[in-house]
Amino acid sequence: MEIPKQYNPGNTEDKWYTEWLKNNLFRSTPDEREPFTIVIPPPNVTGVLHMGHMLNNTIQDVLIRRARMQGKNACWVPGTDHASIATEAKVVAKLKAEGIDKNSLSRVQFLEHAWAWKEKHGGIILDQLKKLGAACDWERTKFTMDSDLSDAVTDTFIRLYKEGLIYRGVRMVNWDPSAQTAVSDEEVIYKENPGKLFHVKYLTENGSDSITIATTRPETILGDTAICVHPDDSRYSAMIGKTVLVPLINRPIKIIADEYVDMTFGSGALKITPAHDINDYQLGIKHKLEVIDVIAADGTMSEAATLFVGEDRFKARKLMVKALEDAGQLVKTEEIINKVGHSERTDAVIEPRLSLQWFVDMKQLAGPALEAVTNGSVQLHPSKFINTYRYWMENVKDWCISRQLWWGHRIPAWYYNNEFVVASSADEAVKEFAAKGIIVSTSEIKQDEDVVDTWFSSWLWPITVFDAQAIRKSPDQWNEDLKYYYPTNDLVTAPEILFFWVARMIMAGIKFAGDIPFKNVYLTGIVRDKQGRKMSKSLGNSPDPLMLIEKFGADGVRIGMLLTSPAGNDLPFDDSLCEQGRNFNNKLWNAFRLLQSWEVSDIAEDPAAEEVSEWFVSRIADEKLRIDDLFEKYRISEALMALYKLVWDDYCSWYLEAVKPGFGSPVSSKTKSKAASFMKDLLCMVHPFAPFITEEIWSFLRSENEEPFILLKQESKFEEPDPIALNQFELTRELISAIRNFRSSKGLSPKDAIHLVCRSRSAEEGFPFKSTLLKLANLSDLEFNSDKSSNGFSIMVRTDEFFIAAGEQIDLGDEKEKLEKDLEYYRGFLISVSKKLSNEKFVANAKPEIVENERKKEADAVQKIKLIEEQLKALGV
Repeated sequence: MEIPKQYNPGNTEDKWYTEWLKNNLFRSTPDEREPFTIVIPPPNVTGVLHMGHMLNNTIQDVLIRRARMQGKNACWVPGTDHASIATEAKVVAKLKAEGIDKNSLSRVQFLEHAWAWKEKHGGIILDQLKKLGAACDWERTKFTMDSDLSDAVTDTFIRLYKEGLIYRGVRMVNWDPSAQTAVSDEEVIYKENPGKLFHVKYLTENGSDSITIATTRPETILGDTAICVHPDDSRYSAMIGKTVLVPLINRPIKIIADEYVDMTFGSGALKITPAHDINDYQLGIKHKLEVIDVIAADGTMSEAATLFVGEDRFKARKLMVKALEDAGQLVKTEEIINKVGHSERTDAVIEPRLSLQWFVDMKQLAGPALEAVTNGSVQLHPSKFINTYRYWMENVKDWCISRQLWWGHRIPAWYYNNEFVVASSADEAVKEFAAKGIIVSTSEIKQDEDVVDTWFSSWLWPITVFDAQAIRKSPDQWNEDLKYYYPTNDLVTAPEILFFWVARMIMAGIKFAGDIPFKNVYLTGIVRDKQGRKMSKSLGNSPDPLMLIEKFGADGVRIGMLLTSPAGNDLPFDDSLCEQGRNFNNKLWNAFRLLQSWEVSDIAEDPAAEEVSEWFVSRIADEKLRIDDLFEKYRISEALMALYKLVWDDYCSWYLEAVKPGFGSPVSSKTKSKAASFMKDLLCMVHPFAPFITEEIWSFLRSENEEPFILLKQESKFEEPDPIALNQFELTRELISAIRNFRSSKGLSPKDAIHLVCRSRSAEEGFPFKSTLLKLANLSDLEFNSDKSSNGFSIMVRTDEFFIAAGEQIDLGDEKEKLEKDLEYYRGFLISVSKKLSNEKFVANAKPEIVENERKKEADAVQKIKLIEEQLKALGV
């Protein structure tokens, strides 16, 4: 088979991925082997591949492929998330572009459009992952709204409701006016924005007195129902119990007292608007205040506002400020930086809003999930995130799970007049009503219009992808898949969804399966551009991953991303990383072509080849131990870098250089066989990181009795490395480098052989790699002699001194002249520094670090002078 001169990733990647799929190599079913399982963090069906996906899924693929080569039954389950808010927004936008208003459609009609959109766009991202090389068991692909997974969500809701862990109530929630739905606390992103603090004067009923408050939201003044001061604040003690008028509308409200107020903050007086602030709401309950909701669900001013009705809340703010100014009640305005909550999905400014919603009581679920992480049952990598996790779990709030959307899992609650029941179907609901003494038919009841939060389905993901009916079963009734694959091994995800998803999966796993859902959580960093900004479509700073794959090859992109992406740390991405990855693959390919180009002859093995092979046996074994240890610690980026150096430096730059024959000369069959064997070992180690090129090279190198695919090859077992051999070769390598540096500094050609003397007879025993040294350093001879009188150039390597005879190639006159000039310079420099240090005033007044730096300069100059004098002496001066 002809070997192409250049590696072509495009042709190779398509060819091998097709072969892997055709031969069903990613398929996993329960057997007697140890399982190794990963469930993919399901990307949104709205999504296309971005750099975060690339990083996350490359790491998962590395773990899966490595586990398979370790003999484990590797199973990587793919799938997508229905993403209620994002998908509904996409469908609404599509309908709008077609001239269709969502409100003109029935729920059934809208869902027909939504499902059609999902069928057209929902699989795009999974197909893109195939371009990356993802070794998923595609036959197991799941969607969070598959009928069986939807049933599992219903089962979960009913079970938690019956156990008293789901309840319905009016609470202050985070309201997204754009999507017109409640969102959880974790779905609110706080951003620092420039804002204004308005100081507003409230007059007493007779106008004889006033009290001033400060607010960032003057439009909510129209919903004020009290002013609150601290009971011990002497400034306002005489006003407690009095009535003031709400500016512009003159509605009377009381001045009340509560210790909640911070007397030192602002004016020490707070406006209380129970409908639009969570703390005001709590004070309103305590003091039995009226609740006036002045902002409607769509973010416009409601009828209850009486002013600016129908105007957008932000326009109403400007109108309110102008009206207050005209009325003489705007005291002053301050420019401030304000933290404002935004919806994670729509970026709309969140509106605190009182709403009747469904909630999960989290405290009972959070306790065991916290313990699972703190006791090490679930390990977070890196561990620095444990404190964040602990803080969230110890301060957990009830989870608002209802969303005012149509796309998603509909809440299984059924209503009749003011009564409701929770049931899986209308028929079951009729039975539940009957149990309460209410006789109704299915036509008389109505199901809740809302759907559950998307995370309420995905927290079940590690369970339901294997057995969607597990929620209603005991563990002994689980199907074989769940019994075999659960708990899974590793989860790879982003820190920003540590509580959104990871913590909730741990809660659900312990609650519904009686065990943790995974053993390790690898938390990736954020992919950033060269300016440190998070990559995003809005900034236009995110490259198209498929374009990168087309330019650098999937293996090049994979290696480039992983070289600088330690767990939990951000990845400063640049195209040059992918170029580095591509260069590594080219290096591997060229090493393979070099190996294949050697002609074999029935000759004795070259002594240097024999020596260096003994070293490389230990070198690869030693590095394999290190790489395995790094994998155990989930330091995958470091593991790749170690492997990169093993291939590029140790194998290509040292081993192959030592064993390759001279131009036009053959090599012994033994040498080529060893070199090929080492390359196979390296290919197995590289394969998880670069699956395509390793499969291509394997197809040329493998023998008939070896696995047809490297993907199925079990990793090599190595003997214990020899630390003495490793140390001795490292000394040899340092000496060769020192000799090469000497040649470069003296302008000597690498082709000119030189004579080397080691000034220690005892060192001869420490040079088992003499032939390698002679070949790679191009020595005419290596002599061990303790005679100190030899003339020439001295080289120190560790504690051994080596001497290079001054040959005809070096002009001794020029060399002496250069050294004498250097000696003159350093002697003058030493005088200057010593003079400064002998100045007591300088030493007494200068900063200690400056004095220390000068002393270091002095010591360096002394050392340089000594070295130059020894070199001149060796040259006979």
